[in-house]
Amino acid sequence: MNYKNNYRLFIVLVVITFSTSLFAQTDYSKVKVDQLSDAQVKQMMQRADEMKYTDAQLEQLMASQGMAADEVSKLRSRVEKIRSEAGSASGGNVDISGRTVNSGGNETSAKPGTAKINSRIFGAELFSNGSITFEPDMRMATPKGYVIGPDDQLLLDITGDNLASYKLNVSPEGYINVEYVGRVQVGGLTIEQATNKIRSSMAGTYPALKSGRSQIALNLGNIRSIKVIINGEVNKPGTYTLPSLATVFNALYASGGPSERGSFRNIQVIRNNRIVSTIDVYDFLVNGFQTGNVRLQDQDVIYVPVYQTRVDVQGEVKRSAIFEVLPHETFVDILKFAGGFSDAAYTARIKVLQNTPTERRVIDIPASDFSGYHSKNGDRISVEPILDRYENKVAINGAVFRPGNYELTKGLTLLQLIKQAEGLKEDAFMNRGYIIRLNVDNTNSIVPFNVAEVIKEGSGSDIVLQREDAVSISSIFDLRDEYQVSINGEVRKPGNFKFVDNMSVKDLVQMAGGFSEGANPDNIEISRRMKSTDLSQKSAPLAEIFKVNLDKDLNVSDSAFALQPFDAVIIRSKEGYMPLQQVQIIGEVLQPGTYTVQSKNERISDIIKRAGGLTAFAYSQGASLKRSGSGSPSGFNPVNDPEEERIRNLNLERLKQKGGQDSTALDNMQEVNMLSDLVGIRMDEILKNPQSKFDLLVENGDIIRVPTILQTIKVTGEVLRPITVTYQPGKPFNYYINSAGGFTKTALKRRSFVSNPNGSVAGTTKVLFVNNYPLISPGSVISVPQKAKRERMGGQAWIGIGTVVASLAAVLVSILKK
Repeated sequence: MNYKNNYRLFIVLVVITFSTSLFAQTDYSKVKVDQLSDAQVKQMMQRADEMKYTDAQLEQLMASQGMAADEVSKLRSRVEKIRSEAGSASGGNVDISGRTVNSGGNETSAKPGTAKINSRIFGAELFSNGSITFEPDMRMATPKGYVIGPDDQLLLDITGDNLASYKLNVSPEGYINVEYVGRVQVGGLTIEQATNKIRSSMAGTYPALKSGRSQIALNLGNIRSIKVIINGEVNKPGTYTLPSLATVFNALYASGGPSERGSFRNIQVIRNNRIVSTIDVYDFLVNGFQTGNVRLQDQDVIYVPVYQTRVDVQGEVKRSAIFEVLPHETFVDILKFAGGFSDAAYTARIKVLQNTPTERRVIDIPASDFSGYHSKNGDRISVEPILDRYENKVAINGAVFRPGNYELTKGLTLLQLIKQAEGLKEDAFMNRGYIIRLNVDNTNSIVPFNVAEVIKEGSGSDIVLQREDAVSISSIFDLRDEYQVSINGEVRKPGNFKFVDNMSVKDLVQMAGGFSEGANPDNIEISRRMKSTDLSQKSAPLAEIFKVNLDKDLNVSDSAFALQPFDAVIIRSKEGYMPLQQVQIIGEVLQPGTYTVQSKNERISDIIKRAGGLTAFAYSQGASLKRSGSGSPSGFNPVNDPEEERIRNLNLERLKQKGGQDSTALDNMQEVNMLSDLVGIRMDEILKNPQSKFDLLVENGDIIRVPTILQTIKVTGEVLRPITVTYQPGKPFNYYINSAGGFTKTALKRRSFVSNPNGSVAGTTKVLFVNNYPLISPGSVISVPQKAKRERMGGQAWIGIGTVVASLAAVLVSILKK
């Protein structure tokens, strides 16, 4: 029961105590808990379980009644003491009413076999395992050796020439009363003995019993109950009422089995002050035999003595536990109890930690002494794992057909190992291989060899291998860069391709899917690496350039030309070939959609004119142009540039580190990145003065957006409440900042900026030490960045500054004295 539950309990107890007739006081501040007896506190505990108060309600009640804090503390201690004593006696948690409860507070029954046992004692879980109940079979045939006693009901059936059935109850004196026969003494007789006696008594009344023409059958009807005393080191000693068919295991299960101190090897059944059976539970646990599990009789005593010798077996065994050992048993028997060694056990020796009268000692027991070692009480036997190493392993890797580990046989050589690995591959590097060899001091050394010489029979270059040798034979492909060639330009699948011998240009073009529509096969350029050049000359060549021609059937004019590794093939486009270029216009135009660029000098105004012009709801000042890689040379897109992407990710990472408490700055940065492809245009000037400097030439992929009339201003970043505000004509920058609650303490006001809907950005300037904020237009986004966080100087930093100042002062003093 945790502290919270305990606290609730003692509050409940106090409330109940002072609401009953035990204490007719109304001034709770005068109550002395020390004057309450244990019986009174227990009575409070029982009544408290019937009350259902929340913690808050009870605390308010006690505060209103003026209960002293020290008296509440004393009452809590009394409740804890009673609960602890009750819990240790019952073996479980006890609630305030004395019930045994589980960890969830639910009441548990006293039925054996439901308690959870975590003991390492071998056999402790047997009588607490709910799946093994040891319940007697009440529907079995009547055993011939069953001893009849008082309160048994016997079923007597006569068949043959005579037919009769009787239900006969055994009297306390052991008699039954048979019709026409009289009283017959059967108490203390077995079923078989009673059958013979009844047959003899009835022979005079039923002559057919003598001749065999009639038979009798005697069986049990209702089974009587017997009382058995279970004493000694058991979990729940006492007197138990059991069916007369119960055995010793049935009784042990009912009592919860031996306790932590109880013996599992010497359980005694005492009848009339004599030991009639001794049970070794290990016979059942290890072999499945129920030796000595006799049927109990009334007033039998089951005695469980204290164990004499126990040992703890740990490590690499199949069943690690604490085992009870009899005087004549050795480690061989203990190992049998433990299920034997595990697969990874070091079986040549075990270690035993043994107690002496003054200290502990370590004993090493070799395998030859296992059968002669007799353990002492308290021994801790440790079975260690085998070493993670091999006594006869060599390995070969690389350009062989079957690399891996192999057995090191006596006199095994390198050539023999290569043959066991199915020989060398065709790409094996024949000039050199090496062996990584383990030295005596566990360091490594390298043993080189010539592969070609080793595989020659009788060359004398063979090497005798040692344990843990690792042979490595490289492939020729492992010792050079992977040969590739590249093709780019007007082909369907440009890229890099694996180089093969005798590869030609037409082979590479075919691998690349052939020419695209705009390809010029008459002007193919091939660039080749310079393997040697005079770098002392300014005009030293850096590459060789070749030109070849192909026709539409991929026939090359120079059939002798062959590609070499790392050649770069460029397929130029035809002169005058120009693929279609398209732009898109969306928003408030009469005919939005995609338009093909008609000429290289077509401008934004031309596209607007082709789209029918703007609608009546168009907001021309907010029109924008989205251009991937705006301001970049044609054919280069910095959005996809790795360096540009790296810088963006770095900025985002810095914002995460600086503004981790608030995601506003991060969201703002991501929004700025999304808007970075916008080109700031002035649509109103473009429409007034077509072909002017504001009227930009359109490019392939441009998106022109003309929004509807915008009516809001978005405020983000370091403001108290980022928000979207309705646009008010003529209102300044600070008006919208105040609408968002104002700047935060970490706001960098002088770096605030405004992103206009047309893609342009306006920053804050300084005029005579005063921030001059930009003007606001409909649809703008106000962004307020965050100040960089400053780390406070620690004690060491101040000490360092003080040391520097003191040193400077000393220098000044010494100068002034001169």
